[in-house]
Amino acid sequence: MSEKKDPSVWQGFKAFLTRGNVVDLAVAVVIGAAFTNIVNAVVKGLINPLVGAIGTKNLDSYSSCLSDSCSGDQGIQLMWGSVLGATLTFVITAAVVYFLMVLPMSKYLARQAARNKAKEGTHEVIELTELEVLKEIRDSLVAQRGSGNGEQQR
Repeated sequence: MSEKKDPSVWQGFKAFLTRGNVVDLAVAVVIGAAFTNIVNAVVKGLINPLVGAIGTKNLDSYSSCLSDSCSGDQGIQLMWGSVLGATLTFVITAAVVYFLMVLPMSKYLARQAARNKAKEGTHEVIELTELEVLKEIRDSLVAQRGSGNGEQQR
């Protein structure tokens, strides 16, 4: 009586870790974390000083009061500066990612695809030329065979 053994937990875990998509995801998370540092440095080192030249570096202090009295924590305050700061950070992050990563990669992949297509086109032309030569050889052999058969039958 041979019973099929279920794979052990360790074997299942090992199979899970060695799948390609898990490794790719782990690499993407690490690269994303490292890239976050770059984006934060750009925002803190370049963008915030530019915004500070116009207004203030810290947009969190901007707010509007909806109630009659807004002193300290009293009243209803709209903290629109925080929303504006988060929105600017998002837009800047998206622009940095697009212009420094997505756009160059898209151009690179388009060039690679064009090169591959050109190589395939050249390969097809060579194959067609070889095919034409083989057809000519076939036709000449058929013609020789036809003339050879005619001589034998005479």
